Amino acid sequence: MNVELLTLTDIIAVSGEAGDFTVNLKQNPRYIDMSKCIACGVCAEKCPKKVDDEFNMGTNKRKAAYIKYGQTVPLKYAIDPDACIYLTKGKCRACEKFCPTGAINFDDTPQFSTVNVGSVILAPGFAPFDPSVQDFYGYKKIPDVVTSLEYERYLSASGPFMGHLIRPSDEQEPQKIAWLQCVGSRNTNNCNNGYCSNVCCMYAIKQALVTAEHLHGDNVSQTIFNMDIRSHGKEFERYYENAIEQGVRFIKARPHSFMPGKNNRGVVMTYFTEEGEQTTEEFDMAVLSIGLEVPEDAGDLAAKFNIELDRYRFVKTTCFEPVNSSKDGVFVTGAFQGPKDIPQSVAEASSAAGEAAKLLVDAKGSLTKVKTYPDEKDISGKEPRIGVFVCSCGINIANVVDVNAVSEYAKTLPNVVHVENNLFTCSTDTQDLIAKTISEHDLNRIVVAACTPRTHEPLFQDTLREAGINAYLLEMANIRNHNSWVHQKEPEKATDKAKDQVRMAVARVARNTSLDRLSVSVVQKALVIGGGLSGMTSALGLADQGFETVLVEKSGRLGGNAWSLKSTWKGEPIRPMVRKLIEQVENHKRITVHTNAQVKTSGGSVGNFTGKIEVGGDNPREFEIQYGAAVVATGAHEYKPDEYLYGKDGRVMTHLEFDERIEKDAAQVTGADSIVFIQCVGSRDQERPYCSRVCCTHSVKTAIYLKEQNPDMTVTILHRDIRTYGAREDLYKQARDLGVLFVRYNPDRKPDVSKAGDDLIVTAYDPVLRDELKIHADYVALASAVVPNETKELVDLYKCGVNEDGFINEAHPKLRPVDMTVDGLFVAGLCNYPKPVDEAVSQAKAATARAGVLLARDVMQLDAVKSYVTEKCDGCGLCVDVCPYLAIQLEDYQRNGCKAKRIKTDPALCKGCGLCAATCPKEGVNIYGFTLDQIRAQVDAALML
Repeated sequence: MNVELLTLTDIIAVSGEAGDFTVNLKQNPRYIDMSKCIACGVCAEKCPKKVDDEFNMGTNKRKAAYIKYGQTVPLKYAIDPDACIYLTKGKCRACEKFCPTGAINFDDTPQFSTVNVGSVILAPGFAPFDPSVQDFYGYKKIPDVVTSLEYERYLSASGPFMGHLIRPSDEQEPQKIAWLQCVGSRNTNNCNNGYCSNVCCMYAIKQALVTAEHLHGDNVSQTIFNMDIRSHGKEFERYYENAIEQGVRFIKARPHSFMPGKNNRGVVMTYFTEEGEQTTEEFDMAVLSIGLEVPEDAGDLAAKFNIELDRYRFVKTTCFEPVNSSKDGVFVTGAFQGPKDIPQSVAEASSAAGEAAKLLVDAKGSLTKVKTYPDEKDISGKEPRIGVFVCSCGINIANVVDVNAVSEYAKTLPNVVHVENNLFTCSTDTQDLIAKTISEHDLNRIVVAACTPRTHEPLFQDTLREAGINAYLLEMANIRNHNSWVHQKEPEKATDKAKDQVRMAVARVARNTSLDRLSVSVVQKALVIGGGLSGMTSALGLADQGFETVLVEKSGRLGGNAWSLKSTWKGEPIRPMVRKLIEQVENHKRITVHTNAQVKTSGGSVGNFTGKIEVGGDNPREFEIQYGAAVVATGAHEYKPDEYLYGKDGRVMTHLEFDERIEKDAAQVTGADSIVFIQCVGSRDQERPYCSRVCCTHSVKTAIYLKEQNPDMTVTILHRDIRTYGAREDLYKQARDLGVLFVRYNPDRKPDVSKAGDDLIVTAYDPVLRDELKIHADYVALASAVVPNETKELVDLYKCGVNEDGFINEAHPKLRPVDMTVDGLFVAGLCNYPKPVDEAVSQAKAATARAGVLLARDVMQLDAVKSYVTEKCDGCGLCVDVCPYLAIQLEDYQRNGCKAKRIKTDPALCKGCGLCAATCPKEGVNIYGFTLDQIRAQVDAALML
């Protein structure tokens, strides 16, 4: 599809229906001629007007003429009409006088246009909560009380204090900092935001840990005041536990008084501990962890598209269509659908794109433009002319590594003719700068000292191609992940190491040669492994995009865990939707379903996989399959505990077993006098140090049902933290209003279930009452962990990765949350991490969209880093045995008139892992881009030989 970026643009009116919308647009004046602006910054420098906002504060306030573009489009300036002195008062025009290119244009007028589109995706983002409406926090009255967004800017290298953490009142380095959670969230008394904003706990923990990296001294401390810590994402619980080990204090309290410290410096906070003791404590700074709100103008946007909003003004969606608004053809993503973190936002964006693409399937490719590149320069026989670009990465690198010293050192290295230090080398404007620099200095090789090539190498390779240089004349020195992130306490040694890394990269890139990529035909067919809710959603989505799809389910029945669930957290019945989905899948002309089936072999690579499927049952058989992409949705299962008398007393059940008991004998269960739920059974412990994400909401929902059926029943939930994130918080409040009892327990003092005669006795310590409770229970429901299904065979087949807990890893947790570590494979559902129905469906649709992008191509290019045979090969076959991708075979050939053997490599199967080259004793096989000559040069440079 063709992409056109319209900035400073308002939607005036919308008409039409799905497949044929007419959208009237107003593009507001920039007052700067973009064709003349060279982003020199003179206009901002000479502008006398300063503007204070959450991104530009203190000594670094932005001007009325300011950088409006930069990260996504070339760096340009614009004039803020609400701040400009001339546009508001008719005087000044200083920028116009000093602009060297005459780019200022105060006669600029709005431009009106109309576009016709088949589908619409709404992503207006969120607005940060403004705590100044609640005066008891002292915000904007006490100088050292700041919001979390402001504090984030304080930590940033581009912030008001250039990354040096100081407090506003006296610009001294703070030592003792407190965070207050749930400001503008989980609150219906002082604002109407009853929901949890989902992200605040984790960003507060991150800020606390980053603060420890900024500050030095024996008295540095970070305290997070909270009601519940909601670290329910993948790897989040480990991050939380790490913060505790690093000395971050977590206090279950909500300070009720904020007073300025002595001489109006710092803040004095008063709070009650869980033990009921009133405590007054002084901090150098207080950070308000503000929540996420819908933007003020979002209501107007919703009205123009005639879509429904919920009580909090987020877009109303269903769990089975989580990105579909109430208006056909209008989709939603990001925080406009509800508060969410980056991985879920990115996955949801792909989901919305996939749903929108289904409406446009008949027009697919009609507006496609193929990116073209200039002819590559022939560098053969030319002396290396190396350019080195050292990235500060904001504070990620520059706060530890002396990037200026590294840059100066790089200038002394052989064949280096140009060196630069960039704030963010990956930004679009810097990419343009690199391309321009290559031309100006006739560079023929580039070293980028920045972050990991795993995520950023393709970006820099593309920049080289745009400058007319082969993409493989690039070398990256990972001075962030391999250096600044792991040597934060040793900046001098980190700087020395960075110099070593750059020196090694320069030595290697001098020996790099131009490489050609292999083009392969894409098999426009998909494989989906797993026939649960996620797998069926993915299969249906791929088929609706026009791709033949094979669905393989290990068991004899489609539906997976969804059959064990009665309703979503929004109350929508699940099983009718599962039946409908199964019917759609089984009757779709492009979907072939195989139950009692498993993938037994796998070969090939992205765009052209091969494999064998083994089908059991009444008609066992095996067949071969060829496909271009696959979605892995192998699911998970419920953990069976070995504690709390589970398996020894029938009244103690897991939560799914308890649901089944309610369905079979509702009258007996709802007639009980006392029911106890115990949370985190098999989760958040040493064996499974992760949160299972769905358990709190599930228990709360069940508790509400029981109290509604029998108001006199005593329902108790024993928990560590209640993690009803997002609008699920409404369920938590409803349960409390109905009289459900919530008692917190500490993992060092877990509840105990015992029997006294025929009575079940649950014993738990209540930290508020400071006493032990003995609860007579008719039933005990254990919120047991979600455990990934066994995937070892699959992981071995595809050479993909899993984390410590057995969940399949994504390529990047934020940037590529549904791509697996193997190109062409995508992940969805519980096998990636525990998640509720709406998130599983959204991730499945995202995987569909990502796979669809790949399958839509007729031809794709593979990486040029492949193995090749040299004249030294004697056919010993050692490399054949070690190749994990079956990319090497022995073949017969004639040598000096005699029959001999040598190896033959298949570049389509080869992943360039290098095992063959490392095993060969005679240098009979090598790797393009990783030749022994290149590696020796790096080693020699490391040893300074």
